[in-house]
Amino acid sequence: MDWSHLWLYISPPVAGAIIGYFTNDIAIKMLFRPYRAIYIGNRKLPFTPGLIPRNQERLAKNISDTIMGSLLTPEELQNLARRLLEPERVEAAILWLLQLALDQIGSDKEQKTAKILAVILRDLLGESLPRLLKVLARREDFLEAQINQIFDQVLLEFQLSDEQSSRLADWLLQVVLPGDTIRLAIIDFLTDRTIQTIDESFREKSSGTYWVVANLFGLRNSLTRLRTYCLDEKEATNERLRELTQDLQVRDRVRKFLQELTLQNLPVTTVRQLRKTTRESVRHYVQNSGTDLLQGLTGSVDWENLATLLVNRLSTSPVVTASLEVVSKELALILERYLERDLEKIVAQAIPILNIDQVIVDRVKSTSPADLEAAIEGIVKNELQAIVTLGGVLGFVVGAFQTVFLLFNR
Repeated sequence: MDWSHLWLYISPPVAGAIIGYFTNDIAIKMLFRPYRAIYIGNRKLPFTPGLIPRNQERLAKNISDTIMGSLLTPEELQNLARRLLEPERVEAAILWLLQLALDQIGSDKEQKTAKILAVILRDLLGESLPRLLKVLARREDFLEAQINQIFDQVLLEFQLSDEQSSRLADWLLQVVLPGDTIRLAIIDFLTDRTIQTIDESFREKSSGTYWVVANLFGLRNSLTRLRTYCLDEKEATNERLRELTQDLQVRDRVRKFLQELTLQNLPVTTVRQLRKTTRESVRHYVQNSGTDLLQGLTGSVDWENLATLLVNRLSTSPVVTASLEVVSKELALILERYLERDLEKIVAQAIPILNIDQVIVDRVKSTSPADLEAAIEGIVKNELQAIVTLGGVLGFVVGAFQTVFLLFNR
């Protein structure tokens, strides 16, 4: 073998490997580059821009069709929604939202929640509730069970204690019926006509010894002198009345009467009639005057202050905090039952609203060729390098076959 011609046998494999390697590398690069069309004069150079930038819109549409047709099908979206909306996840999300809302209410400086609650309470108790009560009061059984229960458990069993009856008796004798009031009542009662009527009646209806006294002495002079004494001797009359009250033990009698005053001492028929009358009175009052009463009460209430107190109390209430978990669990179960029935409809309605296919198209179209190249290379970098290397290997093998062919021809 002539070693001076050794390059004739070495160059084919080497050249084939170099050509195969760089040809594949250039072909892969031409998929993305150049990013923009190159013009010489008014003529665009062939293969510019690269294959993917030139067909990026069609590529975006194909990617969208592939994803929506094979990957994100309605059935797969339903399965995805079921996995995302498992009761445990939904319960945790609802609990988080409720706690966040509760914290927001507590830190609300403008008291927006309190103002909204104040409007609701004002409308509910000042407008809606009176109209509702007026309608319900037309029914014969309106509040029948409640009023009967109050009557039987409160009014029927109500009885003053010894201390209460003593204080009430003192109040009656010292405030309602003091000596001066009784004196004025006697004066008002003993008019000339009243004295004459009493005297004539006593004369006509008395008999025996009383008839003699009535006709000889009569009552006119005595009653007239009593009235004159009450008019002229005010202090003395008041003192005599106080002494008479003490001597007759009026306070003890009144106290005992009040202490023994109870509905249980009345006959059963009377109690039943009184209970019925009480119920009818309440019903008629609510029907005729309940609206005005409630509206008057609501007009005098500071609803914003009341709503603020309610909101502050609820936001720090341990009961409310402890009930959030129960509420979130119940809401999660309700949502689960709803999804089991209507998940297919929801997904079918959500797909056009989400417009996922157009989002994919727009996203791919808005991605620059350089970013698209970087993204694809990041995914299949090893595979693309393997293609380039395979081109070099195949070029080397073809060159080696050519060298073998030359050796056999020699």
